[in-house]
Amino acid sequence: MVAIQQIFIGIATGFILQMAFSVMLVAGQSIAYSMGLGFASLVDPATGVQVPVVAQIFIVSASLILLAVNGHLILIEMLAQSFTTLPIADIGMNSADLWKIIRWSRQIFVGGVSLALPVLATILFVNISFGVASRAAPQLQIFGIGFPITIMMGMVLIWIMMPDMLDGFQAILARSFALIRDILRIP
Repeated sequence: MVAIQQIFIGIATGFILQMAFSVMLVAGQSIAYSMGLGFASLVDPATGVQVPVVAQIFIVSASLILLAVNGHLILIEMLAQSFTTLPIADIGMNSADLWKIIRWSRQIFVGGVSLALPVLATILFVNISFGVASRAAPQLQIFGIGFPITIMMGMVLIWIMMPDMLDGFQAILARSFALIRDILRIP
């Protein structure tokens, strides 16, 4: 039973960090699908599913941010401290900790949409303007003009918004580390 509790503590810690990275995955997928790049996808080696290329770029950037803020060292330090705060014994995580993890899971969607919202809103306005233009001039081939402009506009917006998105991810990463510290009872 003690071994199962220790395995569950490790799985919960990894799951929280995986949810933090899923924020960037959701943001990248949202942006890629709104740009029309949902068809350009490749297999993510971490999850084993197909994700758009934009989402893959976001995940690689998030991994680099984790390494840049020494997140891997912070996680190793928390792991070492957890043997003091949660010793290998009959005590372990309780149901309140499980509910904290479940409540944290909403950050995947809230954080992903909030990171992608400026780009999504701008691309929505571009698509609305193409809708008005196609209604005003029906002979205009909107697919021939709209897709390249939408993709170009999306790439420019990603380039402009990437520093803010990475700062937002860094804040989400800090909150995930705080949750891991709370669950492991590290002061």
